[in-house]
Amino acid sequence: MAPDTTTAAPGKTGGSFAPLAQPVFAVLWVATVLGNIGSFMRDVASSWMVTELSASPAAVALIQTAATLPIFLLAIPAGVLSDILDRRRFLIGVQLLLACVSGTLLWLSKTNALTVEYLVGLTFVGGIGAALMGPTWQSIVPELVPRQDLKNAVALNSLGINVARAVGPAAGGLLLASFGASMAYGADVLSYVFVVAALLWWKRPAAVDTGLSEQFFGAFRAGLRYARASKELHVVLLRAAVFFLFASAVWALLPLVSRRMLHGSAGFYGVMLGAVGGGAIVGALLLPRLRQKLDADGLVLLASLLSAGVMGGLTLAPPQFVAVPLMLVLGAGWIIALTTLNGVAQAVLPNWVRGRGLAIYLMVFNGAMAGGSLGWGLIAQEIGIPATLLAGAVGLVVVAFIFHRVKLPTGEADLQASNHWPEPMLTEPVAHDRGPVLVQIEYHVAKADIPAFLFAMRHVAQERRRDGAYAWGVSEHTAQPGLVLEWFMVESWAEHLRQHQRVSKADADMQGEVLRFHAGPDKPVVHHYLALYLKDGKPPVATEVNHG
Repeated sequence: MAPDTTTAAPGKTGGSFAPLAQPVFAVLWVATVLGNIGSFMRDVASSWMVTELSASPAAVALIQTAATLPIFLLAIPAGVLSDILDRRRFLIGVQLLLACVSGTLLWLSKTNALTVEYLVGLTFVGGIGAALMGPTWQSIVPELVPRQDLKNAVALNSLGINVARAVGPAAGGLLLASFGASMAYGADVLSYVFVVAALLWWKRPAAVDTGLSEQFFGAFRAGLRYARASKELHVVLLRAAVFFLFASAVWALLPLVSRRMLHGSAGFYGVMLGAVGGGAIVGALLLPRLRQKLDADGLVLLASLLSAGVMGGLTLAPPQFVAVPLMLVLGAGWIIALTTLNGVAQAVLPNWVRGRGLAIYLMVFNGAMAGGSLGWGLIAQEIGIPATLLAGAVGLVVVAFIFHRVKLPTGEADLQASNHWPEPMLTEPVAHDRGPVLVQIEYHVAKADIPAFLFAMRHVAQERRRDGAYAWGVSEHTAQPGLVLEWFMVESWAEHLRQHQRVSKADADMQGEVLRFHAGPDKPVVHHYLALYLKDGKPPVATEVNHG
């Protein structure tokens, strides 16, 4: 894995466009914008074509589900691959897969062989490509810019997506209306040429081989352990799931709103989506000022109210000249929510697990979008489009105020590796795959300080589990009051060595708070034990083989 370049010299955060001063980031950003323009052209063509092939709201909503369900199902495996493979080569392979999907759609539409089944199936395959690409593309951002520009880089990525959202759907709608769906699909195929060329141009630093490279299943388990133990990530996932579940109503039904309620053409549908992108651009430009007045929780609440207001306005079937400004407002609300939640997710994840953590975030995001889209489509089939939009708007407002009390993390902790743990002392080499490993740490704590010590150890327990421990505990010696033993289990010797590399500077500060309670003359004594397995297959016996 390439070194995390977020260790750049500290300094004041640059302006909103400061990351574009980094050549590699600028080139990849432009290529991504062009690639996303092509993707939005493809999506608007597919969304419109399904309305021509079927009048069922559920069928229309199924396209949205097919696009997002693979990301829900495959996000975590994709995140594992992002963390253990060369991210640049992986992205090139995914771009070629997506080009094949659009090429197939081009051929089917050109030969008049396109059906709802083909559209759903190929959209699903495209969703697989998006699932593989999403966490990887987001994970490379900290490699491209200094740490102080990370939030601005995340915001610029969101801005780029919405520049594409402003241009792509409108251009796709015009191509669709003028030349047919095949032209929109062909433009998408061409866009992948630019993205692949930019990735080939990027000379990513060679990975440093530490001899501790993770394998797929071990990395998968480590990612799940981290996610299960990270309370900060839990809050981000909860807030994202609630917002996207209700906000998905407008996206699932927008093609039908355009066609049936507003009596628009394919071109007008493209204009509506383009207006969403235009509003997102405005929202992204206003975001730095909004951050000065509102924290992350206030921004998510604002985004929820804006999105709910738009859904409520659409229930009235307004004239087309009113619907377009509503889409501008929707775009602004959407970019505020996406950038805020994604930025917080990026900020609470260390580099070693960033791909897996972002994959879980994307799984929740797309799971909420997929489930919400399908659910709102089925509801609309029963009670109608206007009533469904109204229900989504009311629900979004209610949950926004309820979950506003669940505060998002600030994401200000220093997650760079501290490397402050000494290497374990060994009497003989230990095979990396040997385990499990039992680690014991002896503290001497005054009786009066034990309650405060245990309170501080709660955070240490969370850190141990995040970084690789699958079991943890703390005990007091029965014959020596004040002799407190912390212990934790790690699945292999290699995983424990990785644990040494994963401890962040923020974790080191937290461990320093615990050490304040250690009353011994020296540092706490650390013991490492390896499991011994008998030849007859009986349970392992733990014996001490090293200490340090």
